[in-house]
Amino acid sequence: MNLTQRIAQLQSLIALAVLMIALSVSTDSFLTPENGMNVLRQISVNLCLSIGMTLVIVSGGIDLSVGSVLAFSAAVSAWLLKYGVDLAPLGVHVEFTVAGTIVAGVLVGSLLGLVNGLLVARLGMPAFIVTLGMLSIARGLTELWTGGHPITGLGDDFGWLGTGDLHGVPVPAMIVAGLVAVFTVVTLRTRFGRHLYAVGGAERAARLSGVNVARVKTWAYICSGALSGMAGLLLTARLDSATPRLGETYELDSIAAVVIGGASLSGGRGSVLGAVLGCLIIGVLNNGLALLDVSPFWQKVIKGVVILLAVAIDRLSRRQTA
Repeated sequence: MNLTQRIAQLQSLIALAVLMIALSVSTDSFLTPENGMNVLRQISVNLCLSIGMTLVIVSGGIDLSVGSVLAFSAAVSAWLLKYGVDLAPLGVHVEFTVAGTIVAGVLVGSLLGLVNGLLVARLGMPAFIVTLGMLSIARGLTELWTGGHPITGLGDDFGWLGTGDLHGVPVPAMIVAGLVAVFTVVTLRTRFGRHLYAVGGAERAARLSGVNVARVKTWAYICSGALSGMAGLLLTARLDSATPRLGETYELDSIAAVVIGGASLSGGRGSVLGAVLGCLIIGVLNNGLALLDVSPFWQKVIKGVVILLAVAIDRLSRRQTA
């Protein structure tokens, strides 16, 4: 991790501390163990998305489809868990366990991520256009799959993934903490991680030095899709429902968290730990505004201003270091 990234993370950490102090002074309900666990549960889905978004943004891309991929993966998983699959020619009905459902959701997300990656990396199509198209495709597939109706009644065992806790710590937070640890190691200690930063920082130089740019980018999108699938499972388990509109606008929160955490939309800079800080800032902000009874409409305005400020700070810092 270079000095610029360390400074960006330090700025995010200071911003989080200031925000928490301000909210602690403003409302007695904020700084309580129960509310702290509630914030961790709430940010788990966005953090899961943001890990994948970090990989894509570091590689110099963008993924606008994560919310819709989340929804379609959730719809398929919920359907399989509740109804199973009828193999008519064989006269067999296959029931899915919770473990099988998790695998199915992650695979569906990975497949959609693979499509994004191939179109961007192999065909050279703009990432913005490709993932915007996938946003629409996956959302349409979700509506077709569900028939426009929510899939509910998924059982307590599955619901435990979203609402359970171990020794007072929310299960989804523990799952995502494991993912944070894994992908922190992947980005900082593996060849793939080094190539990811090389491609995002200077794609031409990376290609000339022997890096398989297309493969690196493709795998970044596959990881983003897989993590979107996992996020869909966690959210569906928490709500006990997979709906056609699940995950709408979640891509904005994910991008915001990654940028607030110090990543550059130009690529080559960012970290999983930075995404954690960004998600905490957004989660604490959302939670605090709700406790203060701020209108949901004003919450959207404030969140948008925070995103713009984060991008503006990124641009200014890049000019100063150029």
